[in-house]
Amino acid sequence: MISINKTRVKILIASLVLTFIIIRVWLYFYPNADFNLFGYNIHHLYTGLILITIASIPLILFSNLGRILNIATAIFGIGLSLALDEWVYLITTDGSNMSYLLPISLWGGIILIGLTCLYIGALYFWSTKK
Repeated sequence: MISINKTRVKILIASLVLTFIIIRVWLYFYPNADFNLFGYNIHHLYTGLILITIASIPLILFSNLGRILNIATAIFGIGLSLALDEWVYLITTDGSNMSYLLPISLWGGIILIGLTCLYIGALYFWSTKK
């Protein structure tokens, strides 16, 4: 039987959904709040990819580290949420700050986060079948 960590399933889904809600509320109220570093506009897709990288390496390499891997799971979920939120936005819009507020951007993010949560849920339920 395949073993799955139920706590990490909850942490991953919660971090995905909460990050999406927080970033979307933030962008609604502050659509022009850019993160600029050395003159470059850093979209949250790129911040998300850095967080995914930082978190996924220990998740792949280590086992039985409990709290540390729970934290890595939360960081991974935050990064994945940031990256998925911008995926449809960058493909379907002109990339302007106001495009975050377009329905295609919002619904694209909702659909991708929803599909990811369904995928996590499907893996969980598949792993618990005897």
